[in-house]
Amino acid sequence: MDISTVLNVKSIKLNMTAKTKEEAVEELTDLLVQDGAITHKDDFLRDVWLREAQGSTGFENHIAIPHGKSSGVAHTALAIGRTQHGIPWETMDDSDVRCVILFAVTLVDQNATHIRLLSQVSGSLADEDIVAQLLKVNDPQKVIDIFNAEGIDA
Repeated sequence: MDISTVLNVKSIKLNMTAKTKEEAVEELTDLLVQDGAITHKDDFLRDVWLREAQGSTGFENHIAIPHGKSSGVAHTALAIGRTQHGIPWETMDDSDVRCVILFAVTLVDQNATHIRLLSQVSGSLADEDIVAQLLKVNDPQKVIDIFNAEGIDA
């Protein structure tokens, strides 16, 4: 799956100001609202926090993957944000989070598309070289290239 069908440079912020999990999700949600992927911000945020209450979306290696399947989503999209400081988050390796990958999924796409996307992104994140690149690239297009497995170097 070509990640650029759900991720564009306008939805990538490599200098997030967020200091908390809530601020990070809100900051990335705002990018998706501006891009038209989310039409009902409050509904989407409610669904993200309902999902988060089921179990933390903290991954490992400073990554978190919060997501919401919501009627507030106009079209399935991703937003990616990165900070220079750690955000407290419950993760599998107890690391603070520096990169947040927010999934906004329509109810129509909640099964097949969501599973494929989550599988592709988490598969990429299992590769430590990819994570290292993700944490240091300074060009939003390179973030997209990383997930499209073009094997770029920062």
